[in-house]
Amino acid sequence: MTTTATDKAAPEVQGVPITMSEKAAAEVRRYISQQEADGVKEKIYLRMAVKGGGCSGFKYGLDLDTVIRQDKDEVFEIHGVPIVVDRRSLMYLQGASVEYYDELNRRGFLINNPNARTHCGCGSSFSM
Repeated sequence: MTTTATDKAAPEVQGVPITMSEKAAAEVRRYISQQEADGVKEKIYLRMAVKGGGCSGFKYGLDLDTVIRQDKDEVFEIHGVPIVVDRRSLMYLQGASVEYYDELNRRGFLINNPNARTHCGCGSSFSM
């Protein structure tokens, strides 16, 4: 989790460009509750990002964060989960959905991105 100084809150986005399943939201809320129980006093957000890297060129980032950068971030809420996405990443995430799986052969978060042209074999990176 990032611990740099918090800037003023970014304005909330009116049209939510990303969707999230109820199951994924419940899991994120569980992680946030754990952080709060561990003593984090600041508001905690799910930070979504797209970064260069991986075998296909881009990779996703999901992390908990307490920092909002007024000049770079967009903020919105889905199923009670406060989400922060930097504007550059938001270009790549328009229409994406976040799912959570807790099955025998698949566990964790999965981002389904309709903008991605190809994915690597393990599914952790993509190309546009």
